[in-house]
Amino acid sequence: MFAAVGLGAFVLALLGLLFVRIYDDQLIRQTESELITQGVVVAELYRSRLRERVEPGYGLRALSPGPSVPIAGSSLRPIFPSLRASDEVLPPVEAPPPRSILPAEPRALEAAEPLSALLQEVNRSTLAGIRVVDLQGVVVASSSSESDLGATLIGRQEVQEALRGEYRAVLRMRLSFAGDAPLASASRDNVVRVLVVLPVREGERVWGAVVLSRTPMTLVKAVYADRWNLTAIGLVLLGVVTLMSLAGAALVVRPVRALVRQTRDIATGAPEGFAPISHPVVRELAELSESLAGMATALRDRNQYIRSFAANVSHEFKTPLAAIQGAVELLRDSAEGMSAAQRERFLSNIDADARRLTRLVQRLLELARADSLVARPSRTQVAPVLEALAARASAEGLAVVEVGPLPPGLVLGLPAEVLEDLLWQLITNAAQHGGEGVRVRLEAEGGPEGGRVVVRDDGRGISEANRARVFDAFFTTARERGGTGLGLTIAQSMLRAFGARLELLPAEGRGAAFAVVEGTSWNSGATSGALVR
Repeated sequence: MFAAVGLGAFVLALLGLLFVRIYDDQLIRQTESELITQGVVVAELYRSRLRERVEPGYGLRALSPGPSVPIAGSSLRPIFPSLRASDEVLPPVEAPPPRSILPAEPRALEAAEPLSALLQEVNRSTLAGIRVVDLQGVVVASSSSESDLGATLIGRQEVQEALRGEYRAVLRMRLSFAGDAPLASASRDNVVRVLVVLPVREGERVWGAVVLSRTPMTLVKAVYADRWNLTAIGLVLLGVVTLMSLAGAALVVRPVRALVRQTRDIATGAPEGFAPISHPVVRELAELSESLAGMATALRDRNQYIRSFAANVSHEFKTPLAAIQGAVELLRDSAEGMSAAQRERFLSNIDADARRLTRLVQRLLELARADSLVARPSRTQVAPVLEALAARASAEGLAVVEVGPLPPGLVLGLPAEVLEDLLWQLITNAAQHGGEGVRVRLEAEGGPEGGRVVVRDDGRGISEANRARVFDAFFTTARERGGTGLGLTIAQSMLRAFGARLELLPAEGRGAAFAVVEGTSWNSGATSGALVR
């Protein structure tokens, strides 16, 4: 954000400098354009008067195509200004210019004689210096004074190029500069002058040139001259910026304050902190609020799970520990008066409770490893795993396991060892809880978004009361046989790491059915969660 602000300030500074440069260029080109306009009029007057006094072939042959640019399909031939503020500034010229050794061309002098008074009148209004030179560069009319007449400008490069038929515009230093002038004065307060030299052409012949010069307006004086309009524009822009700032405050500051309140509510556990803020307007702030609400909800649920889990663990450990402690006290106080059978019974109870505690610790370690399992991409062919499990169950005499029809080439996104361990856990559960002679059937189905493997038995099944509690932590119906109630919890945690889950399917006649489900495409109305049986 700070980098963006800094970059924005840098861009604004560059734009400001660019604006100043463009404005300077515009002021110089405006001056050049005005001088071109005046020069064209003077050149046309001079040419029309001279045309009456000279014969064909008069003048110098033009070596340039001319200053104007023809427009296709039109008779217009405009002269475009070309100067820029960055152009080279030539040194100042002499004032007054030196006298010419050669006299002015008589016919040119006669044609230009009445123009001096006109040029002086124009100078009073436009402040432009205007001179008309003949084909030798000698001044034949001037806006300044009669002393300029007969002077020569042939030594100037721009005049020489104009007498060859080319339009020239240059920047020159002013001969004298008095320094800062009042903003309201007529002085242009600039150190450079714009010089424009227009050739006087008649076809391919050059009859002379018109030399014009004027100091362009400075940026400060231009701004001062237009101060009221600029002030009005500035006030409008200030109002727009103020409105945008208020809108930004409404769009950003209000949601940010709501986010601050949400974080405080989360810290204090207030219910308001677990719901996203309403109408945040800015999409990013809405996403941030939703993330905070989701994180807070997840942390709350995790905290409740940890508390419940700790309470269950404490309960599971308390019972065998109390039994061990009671048996030890009895043995310590009454061991001499007990028979050998009584002592053996108490020692057997201590051993059984110690073994139960050991199994609980082992199961808890397995659960911790399952919760922290990092999944790795893997694909497993289902058919070989199911056939191997059926053969293993038969070899160990655990239960009769048969494999139903399988879709050809069905694969699941689980490692082979994980799938095998989970299915073996379900087969073992069916053998332990299904009763004598239980039969287990392994089925598999595939879909476009995933597949599932079903372990179905024909045993006693699960009662409706237990179905409602089968997902409660540490719930087991085989506690006397050493059941910890953590087997399916561990299986569910392992599956969760791979984006899969364990489901208890609805009862269909006798027995129970569990499914290992890949993806989220299967929905059989089963309940999923931390499964314990």
